[in-house]
Amino acid sequence: MYKLLIADDHPLFREAIADVIRARYPDAEILQSEDLEGAQALAEEHDDLDLILLDLNMPGMYGLNGLMQLRNEAPTIPVVIISAEEDKNIVLQAMTYGAVGFIIKSLPRDKMTQALEQVLAGQVYLPSDVIRASGDNSRTRRRQDENQIPPEMLNSLTRRQLLVLERMANGESNKQIAYNLCIAETTVKAHVSAILRKLNVHNRIQAVLSAGNIDFNQYLKR
Repeated sequence: MYKLLIADDHPLFREAIADVIRARYPDAEILQSEDLEGAQALAEEHDDLDLILLDLNMPGMYGLNGLMQLRNEAPTIPVVIISAEEDKNIVLQAMTYGAVGFIIKSLPRDKMTQALEQVLAGQVYLPSDVIRASGDNSRTRRRQDENQIPPEMLNSLTRRQLLVLERMANGESNKQIAYNLCIAETTVKAHVSAILRKLNVHNRIQAVLSAGNIDFNQYLKR
């Protein structure tokens, strides 16, 4: 049975998220808070929480400062940001500061359920539409250029590894990738490990961010 904390200052949204959770996990224990101070107190009292769903703009947060503070005080509890914010740089900063996922509040109910399943299974969830979006300013374009994977690294990947990386970039979990490619989940994990090694990145998030603007069709045609 999962125990989750929803921290958001809008009661109607807290109830909406709680309904999504209960529909998928009927036995889940759900705690609620309307500000960061309350979330910190509940996290300290319930150190067995499986997940904290944290609103980015509720009282006490001051943007990502609240996330960093909560992560410092409760480092063992996974935190997913829930926000209406769709700025790519904010999403990336949240992941850098320790969030394991970023769920856009406008996400359809079925997609939100999939996101929760993914993070509760110990994986990262990123909004693929936001990650793959092109930036309009020079700073964003510069960051994208810095993160771009060199062609020789991509050419070192096998066709199967490219297919796995493409689905990782689309936000799919290992379980979803295994199902869609008709392979075992253990095989997907082996491919992911090989991909990280060949691309010289340390984790799945870095791989996904680097792959955001790749034209996979170009490499899969070879």
